[in-house]
Amino acid sequence: MKLSKQFPLNALRVFEAVARLGSFTKAGEELGMTQTAVSYQVKLLEENIGEPLFLRRPRMISLTDAGERLAPRVTEGFAMLAEAMESLRQASEETLTIHSTATFAQQWLSRHLGSFQLKHPNIAVRLKTSATLIDFNREAADLAVRWGDGNWPGLCCHRIMRLDFSPMLSPVLAAKVGGVHTPADLLKLSIISAGDHWWRIWFAAAGIDNPGLEKFPRNELGTQIMDASVAAAGQGVAILNPGHFEEDIAAGRLYQPFELSCNDGRDYWLAYPGNRRNVPKIRAFRNWIIDEMGAHDL
Repeated sequence: MKLSKQFPLNALRVFEAVARLGSFTKAGEELGMTQTAVSYQVKLLEENIGEPLFLRRPRMISLTDAGERLAPRVTEGFAMLAEAMESLRQASEETLTIHSTATFAQQWLSRHLGSFQLKHPNIAVRLKTSATLIDFNREAADLAVRWGDGNWPGLCCHRIMRLDFSPMLSPVLAAKVGGVHTPADLLKLSIISAGDHWWRIWFAAAGIDNPGLEKFPRNELGTQIMDASVAAAGQGVAILNPGHFEEDIAAGRLYQPFELSCNDGRDYWLAYPGNRRNVPKIRAFRNWIIDEMGAHDL
C-alpha cells in the first residue's frame, strides 16, 4: 500500500482546520478550498479510519468520540512538523555555503571574509573549494565564485575581478642570471606549467610568437597557488594573476618583471541561481563583495 493511502496527510490537514475552527466553511476559507472540497477530504479520512469524525447537524458540526481522540494528536503532529520546518529554515538562513576556486578562496576571500562577518555576524559561512563548475541543481551551494566568461544560463552573474596574467618569479632567481631585462630572458629559466595557454598568449603579446615552450616539462600543478609557491622558492617563472599575489610582491618573495599583462576573456564571477537573487543572505554577500572589490579597486 502506498504511503499516501496509509497516511492521508492532506486529509489530516483539512481535518485539523475543521476541528479547530468548528466549521467546514471557515476551514475552506483558511485553506483556500471550497466547502465541497473540504467535505470530500474529511470523507476520505473517515473512510480511511473506518468511522465518522464529525456529527453533522443543521448549521452546526461537532466532533465524535473518535474525532475528539484524533484532533489533539493531529494538532500536535502538525505543530511538530511546523517546528521542524522552521528550524531548517532558520539554519538555512544562518549558513551561507560558497563554492570557490582554491586560488581565489585562499588569496582573496580568506583575507577579506572577516569584513563580511563583522557586518553580518548572524550568517555563518561554509566555504568549499573546487576546480570544476558546480551544478546548483545537484550541489548544496548558495553562491559560487567561478572563472569564465560569465555566460551561464539561469544564473545571475557579477564580474568581481579581472583575471589578468603576467610572468612572475623570485627576485633572488632573477639576480642569479644577471636580471630579467627582456621577455626572451625568461626563456633562459625554467618555465613553470609550460603547457598553460596563458604563456603563449603573453609571449605573443610581448612579440615572441615561437617561444619554444615545448622544451620545458609539461607539468600541471593544478592551481596558481602551487605555481606561485614553486616560483617563490626560486624554481622557475610562473604565469600568475598579479592581483592575487600583492602581499608576496610587497614582501619580496615574487616580482613582476614586465608591466605587460594579458587577459583571455575569462575573469572571476560571482554566480547564483536567478530565482534566489532576493534571498537575504545571498543579497547580503553579493552587495558586500561588490562593495569590497570596489574599495580595493580590483
